[in-house]
Amino acid sequence: MKDNRKIRAHLLGVGLDSDGEKRITQAEKFSIVGGTEETHEMMTETAIKTFEDLKRRGTELEEASPELLKDLINKNIPRK
Repeated sequence: MKDNRKIRAHLLGVGLDSDGEKRITQAEKFSIVGGTEETHEMMTETAIKTFEDLKRRGTELEEASPELLKDLINKNIPRK
């Protein structure tokens, strides 16, 4: 019997540092919670650029391998 359930995926980023503020950024396929302003902005930028790269490749998050995601995330972390 064929399983017709659709696979769903969502990327979650959690900032573990804090300055007392509560920050949440949500999009269709990712959520970023916590972190200082700098950390939260860096994680959000990384996620946005990673999804732009996936789109350019014609790949959905559900189809991306863990290795591809790791490579794209590492590539898109803003460097100071």
